[in-house]
Amino acid sequence: MECSQTVGIDLPLKALVWEDGSGQVWLGYNDPTYVANRHGVAQCPVVSNLEQALAGFARATVGR
Repeated sequence: MECSQTVGIDLPLKALVWEDGSGQVWLGYNDPTYVANRHGVAQCPVVSNLEQALAGFARATVGR
């Protein structure tokens, strides 16, 4: 919301973990760049920090 108040409709950022029919577990979330582009603020400096944080959470969650 720092760069555009309309981003608030997509906040808070969320992650989804699910298991498919074959037992494969998945982790998904909307990339912050996608959200920033959606709201016309692709160059917002906060985006790269959010990308790094979410990627770190994902790595920690899946153990990679």
